[in-house]
Amino acid sequence: MKKTPPLTDDERQLFRDAVKGTRQIRQDTISADFKPVKQKRQLRLERENLGLEHHFSDEFHPHLESDGPMRYVRADVSRFELKKLRRGDYPPEILLDVHGMSQTQAKAELSALLSACERDNLHVACVMHGIGKHILKQRIPAWLAQHPRVRAFHQASREWGGDSALLVLLDVEE
Repeated sequence: MKKTPPLTDDERQLFRDAVKGTRQIRQDTISADFKPVKQKRQLRLERENLGLEHHFSDEFHPHLESDGPMRYVRADVSRFELKKLRRGDYPPEILLDVHGMSQTQAKAELSALLSACERDNLHVACVMHGIGKHILKQRIPAWLAQHPRVRAFHQASREWGGDSALLVLLDVEE
């Protein structure tokens, strides 16, 4: 690795002249990673009290068809619902993008999404998991298949993300 030589006095003065009259920008971005432990615990408790936590097991491996696009239909739901999802008869009412999240973060966001759909009577959601190393692409279908409100899901059409997203059909109370 090449070491950068120290700045000369002329270079420092040149820099000072170039930034003369500017002011420091106030940082307004808060990173979740730097929240105190007590605050994280409080947020988790608030989410649990609001019913935003659904426990998804990482040990559960549902039987998902391996040929063709990613799809699932609950046993008591007509397979025609899958066809409707594939054709685009059910456009998504809400979108969740979990690109770049860890499994833990994605799991919490997915749980919150499903709770929000139930609370707001939303029937169809789009979950964008991306491609990457295929970790979330494999885990999200397994988590969705565990949730009691998920009727079916199907790989999204190109319009909604293609093979990097899933359209999810939910049971919600009218």
